[in-house]
Amino acid sequence: QVQLVASGGGLVQAGGSLRLSCAASGRKISNYAMAWFRLAPGKERELIAVISQIGDSTDYADSIKGRFTITRHNGENTLYLYMARLKPEDTAVYYCAARAGPGIYYDPDEYEYWGQGTQVTVSS
Repeated sequence: QVQLVASGGGLVQAGGSLRLSCAASGRKISNYAMAWFRLAPGKERELIAVISQIGDSTDYADSIKGRFTITRHNGENTLYLYMARLKPEDTAVYYCAARAGPGIYYDPDEYEYWGQGTQVTVSS
């Protein structure tokens, strides 16, 4: 079992930045591919960033490409999402997730473990 706790959300003005963290416990995340998803009111859950076990492969949704960066520190058992040039449409609850496997994965149904979510609100 892997327990994930997301943190770092908050209220920020448009154009600002935030760094989300996802702290894992129970098992080492080096065995897991990981991802960040978000869920905004009235919208479907969106996969926004994925990263492989050792961080050598990443991919991003077009909606955030060039503004957000996913990284991981396996020694600290933590996943990060650095968000820059935030826009009001980035307002959502952000979730981290993990699944076993060496690649990068896009299907949310394949992710075994989920964090509780952290709210990000971007004001205009």
